[in-house]
Amino acid sequence: MHPVAEYAISALLLIGGAFTLVGAIGLARLPDFFSRLHGPTKATTLGVGAIMLSSVIYFSASGEGIGVSEILVTVFLFITAPVSANILAKAAMHIDVPPAEGTRGKPWEQ
Repeated sequence: MHPVAEYAISALLLIGGAFTLVGAIGLARLPDFFSRLHGPTKATTLGVGAIMLSSVIYFSASGEGIGVSEILVTVFLFITAPVSANILAKAAMHIDVPPAEGTRGKPWEQ
């Protein structure tokens, strides 16, 4: 395998792992439901995307061809994560889930 591909794979794995870790910490530590939506939908989606891209580079560089399944998983993830977060946020607003204390309140009513 070419050294440039190895460096790219290593960098993408480290970046993906860091973003996934930050997303998981955000999911565990943020105070309310609306804040917790940002952890998995923003950081973790980007982290898993970087890990999947490193998988595509690995299989392409090792001579097994372009990993179509990894590309499809990444595209599916980038399409479904924001949509599901939007639906969850709208459902929470509909059933009046309270925001954390110290936040502005319900911005959709102001």
